[in-house]
Amino acid sequence: MFDSGFGGLTVARALIDLLPDEDLVYFGDTGRYPYGSRPLHDVREFAQQITELLIAEHDVKMVVVACNTAAAAALDLLHFEHDVPIVGVIDPGVRAAARATRNGSVGVIGTVGAIGSGAYQRAFTATRAPVALTCAACPGFVEFVERGDTRSEQVHVLAERLLAPVKVAGVDTLLLGCTHYPFLARTIGDVMGREVVLVSSADETAFEVRALLHETGLVRRSGTGGGKGRHRFVSSGDVEWFKELGGRLLGPELGGAEAWVW
Repeated sequence: MFDSGFGGLTVARALIDLLPDEDLVYFGDTGRYPYGSRPLHDVREFAQQITELLIAEHDVKMVVVACNTAAAAALDLLHFEHDVPIVGVIDPGVRAAARATRNGSVGVIGTVGAIGSGAYQRAFTATRAPVALTCAACPGFVEFVERGDTRSEQVHVLAERLLAPVKVAGVDTLLLGCTHYPFLARTIGDVMGREVVLVSSADETAFEVRALLHETGLVRRSGTGGGKGRHRFVSSGDVEWFKELGGRLLGPELGGAEAWVW
């Protein structure tokens, strides 16, 4: 699985908890983050490179695009280019939000790239759910998470400003359309109010991965792999920083990290 940096660790956490016997390789492209403000054709190229690396160097049986911007930019192309199953984080979150809403008013927040791509608008349309959708880009959120700053007054002030459009729209469900955003869930929840349901795609993506592994017969049965799955973490940036911050965000499973230089 891969992400521009640390956001995909929310998906990794869900996968480790749900599928403890599976081996996992996580690639954090911290040398080129953030993706959200980059042109989509650049993000598409990065996603192609990392997917090819995971398949060629690690012989993975499935790739999880644990980055909403990369999924918006490249998921269809990756499906075309590779034979292994490839799962994105957009559709699972969209389906969960469509099920969760009570008044039919749903908000989506994400990076400039993910929101501007129209991927969420298309995904909600594809569900045929009677949903009124309000989308808002939240530049700056990712950078705060990548610095390990998730609860400061500066983050709260920024959230109040960026979340204003979805608050005005009266949404009762807010889809966190970036895998970094669950790390800001407390601040976002404070700003939106208790009556608004926050939907993270991390758990929904993990459920989809589990279902797909069972459907394809690729799931590792308990006990067949010699016990608990192995977890490897690779960073294209500062490995020590990745290890320190990633360990705080994910937990003890991130005990070390390997370097990769493009």
